[in-house]
Amino acid sequence: MNASDWIDQLGLTPHPEGGYFRRTYACARTVSGKEGAKRPLMTSIYYLLTADEPLGRLHRNRSDILHFFHAGAPLTYWLLFPDGRLERQWLGPDPLQGQVLQLRVPGGVWKASVLESGAYGLISEAVAPGFDAADREMASAAAIRLTFPAHWAQLSPLIAEEGA
Repeated sequence: MNASDWIDQLGLTPHPEGGYFRRTYACARTVSGKEGAKRPLMTSIYYLLTADEPLGRLHRNRSDILHFFHAGAPLTYWLLFPDGRLERQWLGPDPLQGQVLQLRVPGGVWKASVLESGAYGLISEAVAPGFDAADREMASAAAIRLTFPAHWAQLSPLIAEEGA
């Protein structure tokens, strides 16, 4: 299968962070979120980066997220921790090359994903409590440059243009 096949077969649509996605699960059980609003106990999505959409832009979520590799080329994850530590992880099929099949990104950690080569990389993500867009913060170039100047050169290509 190619990237277009995955998009069609899985019913994926453009994702606000970049790439393509579709929610695949929302638990019927709920928990109280912000201001008492109910949200699913857990949600999951398919997420696809492609050669024409190779970047999941730098953002952070309030909750921990588990990422699971499925098919295609590995994805590089840039993780920027609140203490300023910058790490790179590879989510992919080959542990002998330093790749992992599953990756946990703690809540509050800035993350970006990149398809560096290949036609596509297909993963799933699971979030508990369930994803709520109010819990996601897209990185601001000005804030990242000011707060993490030592990493600006590496992170600047991973940030959405202001107003985009």
